[in-house]
Amino acid sequence: MSEPVVESKAEVRSLADVIDRARREATPTIITRCGKQETVVIDIQEYQQLRQFAEDAEEVRLNRLADEAESEGADGSVSLEAMAALLRDQQH
Repeated sequence: MSEPVVESKAEVRSLADVIDRARREATPTIITRCGKQETVVIDIQEYQQLRQFAEDAEEVRLNRLADEAESEGADGSVSLEAMAALLRDQQH
């Protein structure tokens, strides 16, 4: 993937051009409004890969938390409240 192109909403003349750049050149476009980054246009395959990566990472994280909770619980069990507390602690 190429470095992203940054354009203001006013500079984006054609959404079709932005989409083509994302798809054909694998170049994302970050669209700004009032100087703030608001949106990024990426190829659908890149988006799907990122989603899969995020889902896989979340599954690994939850499995790790479950393993930690199990190792601390009595007889390999942990209460729902304890698991919720562990999840909350890990998010902060």
